[in-house]
Amino acid sequence: MTDEQVASLCGAVRDRFGPAGDHLEPAPAPALAGVELRPPRVSPPDSLTSLCRGDIYERALHAYGRSYRDVVRAYRREFPHPPDVVAYPTRESEVVDVLDWCAGANIAAVPFGGGSSVVGGVEYDPGDAHAGVCVLDLTAMDRVLEIDRSSRAARIQAGALGPVLEDQLRPHGLTLRHFPQSFEVSTLGGWLATRSGGHFATLYTHIDDLTESMRVVTPTGISESRRLPGSGAGPSPDRMFLGSEGALGVITEAWMRLQDRPRWKGSAGVRFSEFATAVDAVRVLSQSGLFPTNCRLLDATEALISAGVGDVPAGGALVVLGFESADHPVAELLDRALEITAAHGGVVPEGERKLSDEGDPSAGREGAAGAWRGSFIRAPYTRDGLVRCGVIAETFETAVTWDRFSELHATVTETVDGVLSKVCGGGWITCRFTHVYPDGPAPYFSVLAPGRPGDELAMWADVKQAASEALLAAGATITHHHAVGRDHDPWYRRQRPEPFGRALAAAKAALDPAGILNPGVIA
Repeated sequence: MTDEQVASLCGAVRDRFGPAGDHLEPAPAPALAGVELRPPRVSPPDSLTSLCRGDIYERALHAYGRSYRDVVRAYRREFPHPPDVVAYPTRESEVVDVLDWCAGANIAAVPFGGGSSVVGGVEYDPGDAHAGVCVLDLTAMDRVLEIDRSSRAARIQAGALGPVLEDQLRPHGLTLRHFPQSFEVSTLGGWLATRSGGHFATLYTHIDDLTESMRVVTPTGISESRRLPGSGAGPSPDRMFLGSEGALGVITEAWMRLQDRPRWKGSAGVRFSEFATAVDAVRVLSQSGLFPTNCRLLDATEALISAGVGDVPAGGALVVLGFESADHPVAELLDRALEITAAHGGVVPEGERKLSDEGDPSAGREGAAGAWRGSFIRAPYTRDGLVRCGVIAETFETAVTWDRFSELHATVTETVDGVLSKVCGGGWITCRFTHVYPDGPAPYFSVLAPGRPGDELAMWADVKQAASEALLAAGATITHHHAVGRDHDPWYRRQRPEPFGRALAAAKAALDPAGILNPGVIA
């Protein structure tokens, strides 16, 4: 964001916070000049120097992910745990060579995709446990290597960023159809390692559903699963590495299930006067078998902030619906979905129902659906601007069964409101559904609050602690699609079954006996 945009944003949030935000002022954008990092503790052998970089820019760039905590510290130019070396392997054999060096020299190896982790997934302080840290940036391995058109699948290197991947599939009329909010700055390997959730609200939305087979380099050998549409042959090898966050191996490539690019699209923004009735409508939609592409529920404040829709009454909700298909028109599907929402009191303003075909790129980009989509894409950049204003701007997400959602929503909202009032003197929490399943929604909570200069991270830590405890107490998951990393680890270990934790630790010991792979994550 430009300085002028940040100043305007700061004025807007200051007005909304009232007296509690009177002190907020935009800070200048930070510069890399003047950043000081501790000297590297290790150096690569001559055989690897051509792959490795150790300048300040590369080490600072790979020191953090993109969480609120990361962005604040980067703006302060604080880098207490930068990696010592950044390696850019260009082929799998070089990944093997780097891991061999790290294992032999007791150097922690941290796989790195686009660096979009929001849970402390790539920052490691070795202390006395390791001689240093080497980050493996996989983005030089970014090719679609093979396409099986009859099976509608492709073999893709793990370092491919979202746009790079899609650009290679587009000439074939195909798409992976996986668009997380971090799409522009995240990689296939990162999606696989964190069990990423994409933009689409139902059906094939998690990267798990799109994975046909994987190839993973571990310190003790290469694991490659067989390409199959399905198999009942024991526990799935892919399932062991999906979500392993670089702790069990380095994903180098995968066969991924593809889709034909959509031709027909339809969308509508449905207003509800009561949040609870909107929740009921979305539950029925999720169980209807219609499988809408988009089925986002936004509370009234979220609708105003994220979609610029101001005609949702306080206590109400906006439901953004979308359908798309490469095979058939979607008008009848959209009409049936709107019948369901109407039966629950949902209203679609004149002109909000949109239909198009022939792959019209503007489809669904008008009205509430289009406004929401634009805001969704801009959100990470807006968050960075808010950080410059001294605003605490962060999110947490979860999933819970329908029977528990009402209690969870009430408890989490009350808990976080109380902490914001006590710690920040004000602020607000909003809720939306990112994904919906027949047995429950994935609520996504956003927090905005005025921070005190220098205390912002401690203030957010209080909010995060209270919110996380409330999620587990309500029977929800500590994370639905943001991964575990180091930030969620204490609650993840309480959520997972104890025997499974022992089995995971045993797998870690078998695959990574020297304990060099992203230590402190998952296992």
